[in-house]
Amino acid sequence: MRPPRHGTLDVPGARLYYEVRGYGPPMLCIPTGNGDATPLGPLADSLAKHYTVITYDRRGFSRSPVFEPTEDHRRVDVDAHDARLLVDHLCDKPAEVFGTCSGGIVALALLQAHPHRLHTVVVHEPPLASILPDAEHWLAFYDNLYLTYRERGTDAAREVFRDHVGLEGETRPPKDVQLPPDQLEQLLSRLRRNQVFWYEHETRSFPAYRPDLAALRQHSDQLVLAGGTTSREQYAYRPNKELARLLGLTMVDLPGGHVGHVTHPYEFADRLIDVLRRKQRATQPSRNDLHSPHPGHK
Repeated sequence: MRPPRHGTLDVPGARLYYEVRGYGPPMLCIPTGNGDATPLGPLADSLAKHYTVITYDRRGFSRSPVFEPTEDHRRVDVDAHDARLLVDHLCDKPAEVFGTCSGGIVALALLQAHPHRLHTVVVHEPPLASILPDAEHWLAFYDNLYLTYRERGTDAAREVFRDHVGLEGETRPPKDVQLPPDQLEQLLSRLRRNQVFWYEHETRSFPAYRPDLAALRQHSDQLVLAGGTTSREQYAYRPNKELARLLGLTMVDLPGGHVGHVTHPYEFADRLIDVLRRKQRATQPSRNDLHSPHPGHK
């Protein structure tokens, strides 16, 4: 597999680092709450056999520095605008989009604001506490998680988060795609810094984000809501299940749990490609529709 092509894009108040793999229809992959493109690498390599795959570091994370104060209440919309600018910069046609965890929330906001620049948007396990029947409980949990971080540090907060949300099990990629020691240390160093930015600016704002349900209904033919095959009983699965109910959609499951894109990159890519192709076939006019006479034609 060829190494990815990489570059940067200046956007208002920040500079985005991005990587591009493969050739074919464009696909933008929006990273999780760790904000870093690298964990998406093995998945992107597999997808690159069929798509031009764009991964990137979200603003404020890793190699995408910010040059102005971060306004937490605007974070989701600003991230969605960044994604739109990446699509405009790198894609000459509407893009497929895959967003997971926090990236899934960004993907929803992107679909709401810029549907004409997108083809199909696959949203995997977004932590949208705001739409749950017990939203008050979960929003309080995120508030308390932030307080734990401020009072006891990132390690203590991470343990509270994993225990309460239900993120057990393996989180590493398969051995054949694990990074060499030097690259792994670089990634871990970035992720340690990213944790601080996540706790400060995302822990409370992203779960509290209120999607525009009317706009999502209007463009629901472009939307796929996904969960993990092994996370159906976990919190991470619940927001999309509720969103599917509110929008009248049926969820699809992708291999693994909340980080299945990391732990099962090959199977995840195969299933994601299948989901996108099925969606494309379902939304294309049939051959008969294409050749049927217009109303009033004789």
